[in-house]
Amino acid sequence: MRKIASVAVVVLVLVAAGAWWHGRAGSADPSASTSTTLSTSTSTSTSTTVLAVTTTTLDVPQTVCVNPGGTVKKGKATIPIEMCVPWKPVDRWAGAKPSIYITSVVPHADQPSVRVYGAWIRTSSTDLALYPGYEGPGPSSLPRGPEMVPPAADPRLLVTFNSGFYEKDGLAGFYTAHTLYYPMIDGLATVVRYTNGKVDIIDWKGGPKPDPRIVMARQNLALLVNHDAATPRSADNALWGLTLGGAPAVWRTALGIDAKGNLLYVAAPEQTAQSLAAIMVRFHAVRAMQLDINPEWPIFVTYAGVGARGPSLFVPNANQIPGRFLYPSTKDFFAVFISHKRGEAQPW
Repeated sequence: MRKIASVAVVVLVLVAAGAWWHGRAGSADPSASTSTTLSTSTSTSTSTTVLAVTTTTLDVPQTVCVNPGGTVKKGKATIPIEMCVPWKPVDRWAGAKPSIYITSVVPHADQPSVRVYGAWIRTSSTDLALYPGYEGPGPSSLPRGPEMVPPAADPRLLVTFNSGFYEKDGLAGFYTAHTLYYPMIDGLATVVRYTNGKVDIIDWKGGPKPDPRIVMARQNLALLVNHDAATPRSADNALWGLTLGGAPAVWRTALGIDAKGNLLYVAAPEQTAQSLAAIMVRFHAVRAMQLDINPEWPIFVTYAGVGARGPSLFVPNANQIPGRFLYPSTKDFFAVFISHKRGEAQPW
């Protein structure tokens, strides 16, 4: 038995050393946590003690890489230059484990003024909410709610961002706070939130009225990305909205979902529908939908502290102001809140 005990001590020391080295080396994920579980198995002849190390890691955004142009020699091969950009958490004030990350990248070296702004939103720790504005999505005799971020919800507010087209510019379903403002249309891209808290972007096939499992649904055109690739429709720019001055490449925004069910928001100038789809694929969206377009509308606001303190425009836009959604808004918009429990009703 003394020999067995000595073996157990050696195992403990080796595992402890491994845990120390793991901590010393650090994790790329600031939200990672490690737990150690002790299990014992016994047979008629021997008894051994085994330590099982279990690592639980929260989802974090995947690295975004682009090919801005140019090549580099590697041995006899000539390979394209690839640039990868890091993500930065912007809501550490809300807790030790961030839910919102942002990044930006210049995808083409010969167009240095064209910068893509991207945000990643962990859906397991947040609530996605949708609010009508006093004019958008369109006319309705139904109560429109606060038309802004409800002040009582300010302590939970993480970010706000633009939604989709006015109803007059593109027929689409709009459902929030148990109210169907416009009926859903089959075949349109739809961001949905379910009663269990899950968020998704889908090709709507559910008929004109959402079923009881859905607490929010907003449609805008068809899917831009599906099955990790740009859809064939994305190649026809005429299908993706009227642009300012008829220019094919304008400011465009999109909302995507990654393979783990987290949201991806992107805004960029000088984009066609096809180039926007390619960007969403680079940002690891498995499905994506276009949101609003043209210079006036792109907006993504972060906040520096509790109570909607220190609003800041992550997407630079001279047509917008940081406090945009803290007073009644013209158009509908999305807000993201700290989640208290899965599937809770959005603040209203």
